[in-house]
Amino acid sequence: MPDIIKLLPDSVANQIAAGEVIQRPASVVKELMENAVDAGAKSIIVIIKDSGKTIIQVVDDGEGMSETDARLSFERHATSKISTANDLFAISTKGFRGEALASIAAVAMVELKTRKEENETGTVIVINGSKVEKQEPCSCPKGSCFSVKNLFYNIPARRKFLKSDTTELRHIINEFQKIVIAHTDIKFSLYHNDTEVYNLPSGNHRQRIIGVFGKQINQDLITLETKTSLISLTGFIGKPEGARRTYGEQFFFVNNRFMKHPYFHKAVAEAYQNILPADAIPTYFIFMEADPSSIDINIHPTKTEIKFEDERSIWQILMASVREALGRFNIVPSLDFENEALIDIPVRSSSDTLPPSPEIEINPRYNPFDGDEPSMSKPGFIERFERENNANWEKLYTAFEKENESPENVEKISERGRKFFQVKNKYIVCPVRSGLMVIDQKRAHERVLYEKFLECLSKNDPVSQSELFPVTMELNPADILVLKEIEDGIRLLGFNIVFKAENKILIKGRPSEFISNDPAEMLGLIINEFKSSQSDPSSGGKEKLAAALAGASAIPYGKVLDQSEMENLFDVLFACSAPNYSPKGKPVIMIITLDDLDKKFK
Repeated sequence: MPDIIKLLPDSVANQIAAGEVIQRPASVVKELMENAVDAGAKSIIVIIKDSGKTIIQVVDDGEGMSETDARLSFERHATSKISTANDLFAISTKGFRGEALASIAAVAMVELKTRKEENETGTVIVINGSKVEKQEPCSCPKGSCFSVKNLFYNIPARRKFLKSDTTELRHIINEFQKIVIAHTDIKFSLYHNDTEVYNLPSGNHRQRIIGVFGKQINQDLITLETKTSLISLTGFIGKPEGARRTYGEQFFFVNNRFMKHPYFHKAVAEAYQNILPADAIPTYFIFMEADPSSIDINIHPTKTEIKFEDERSIWQILMASVREALGRFNIVPSLDFENEALIDIPVRSSSDTLPPSPEIEINPRYNPFDGDEPSMSKPGFIERFERENNANWEKLYTAFEKENESPENVEKISERGRKFFQVKNKYIVCPVRSGLMVIDQKRAHERVLYEKFLECLSKNDPVSQSELFPVTMELNPADILVLKEIEDGIRLLGFNIVFKAENKILIKGRPSEFISNDPAEMLGLIINEFKSSQSDPSSGGKEKLAAALAGASAIPYGKVLDQSEMENLFDVLFACSAPNYSPKGKPVIMIITLDDLDKKFK
């Protein structure tokens, strides 16, 4: 029987590795930018065409490479960052696996021009699908220029499943943001189809965050700073009023490397407990400095998941630091231990005489079962409490009696056969034949609006209310891209917007049926809702937009509803084609049966 195990060709092995490292054009941008940072660049320019499908070019003024290094850099597991296994536990650079350039060259046409400062001429290398087609001397400036053309040209299935240009560009901008926020000492520029998206000069962290997300974020930033022997924390957290219902401006960095860490996110959320609604997500830009030997960044090919040696202690430090920052800015109550005059404690000398002990009056003849009042009078506050308590109970009984005896209410119940109650301003409870029906008011309204918006998008008949004074709104570049992606849909729903320079828009009209009177706030909610709905691959463009609009427009938790509003919501909900589930697939209705109630009382 012949042998069946054989070594894969390098080109195939590189394509397999590329499947883990290079998932989309944004992955190429990330790897090339990180290499430029590691090369000591002070200026990095990223040039994109057709959202990276046609070309991705990254130009840096770093130290560059020699002819030999330039050739070796495209080999698998070739790296200048580590040399022994122990180096994995003290990594301070971005890249170290030696897989990025080999993976990129396996699925694209790559050209590299590079020169070290001490060399008179540089080197140009052209590689197509892992095959070196040209390597020769050339004239070029100090540093490196990588050009990646026709990504996934030799893997049609992978290229076919790339998203729209707007979506892919948004992913590129997200990766760009993660790197530029961490490295404020470097000047960064981003161009897409010959249009400047970002031009960020070097500066401090606050200046960089404002440059990335716009001037409006500056007023929401609270300084965070804590230094311990285990870890140092700096950066900014957002004021509660700036929190949103979707993820967006949440960034963790450790040793200037972006990381995803749900456990630490819970620490930040815990610090905001009782300040924010349950579905609100605070903004934060938190930079951690830790001993490289105390963290492990070699647990995922994209190097964004990081393991800490003592995560539980860091969790406590992080939560306490965020709470302290909130308290320092009077967001939450805090004790001021530095003010010694807050409490005046008198000091008694040995010569002072103590006052006599208080005497207790006792009536030995008092019988609590006698009908007569006791001879000893009650304290005044007890008498006042009993009078108020009795009066309140009488009012409650009188109001209850009037409500049940009211001919109008009796008629309503008899005609409609139902009565609605609101619990915690979140749930609507209604008695039904089998027990109790509980309705989530926000999800119910989302379902109603979702089907209404879908109908509007299908009819192509927008109903717009013109703004007497058009509203100017400033967005960050990523949100501008989202808005352009859904522009046709929101126009069909009644928004009238005009794109201006410097990432600004003019809102001249809005849908007449929206609850909010602030069109800028509503548009911002729609953008955030749409970004969060992008993860659902089963929905089409109209469905995603309708779900985003419904989520942004629905009545929030905490809103008090009167009897007629609850009845109306009940009626329109059960007129929907799918009343049991929200647009995001979450349950809207729950029935508590009589059997369930009976079991609770056994």
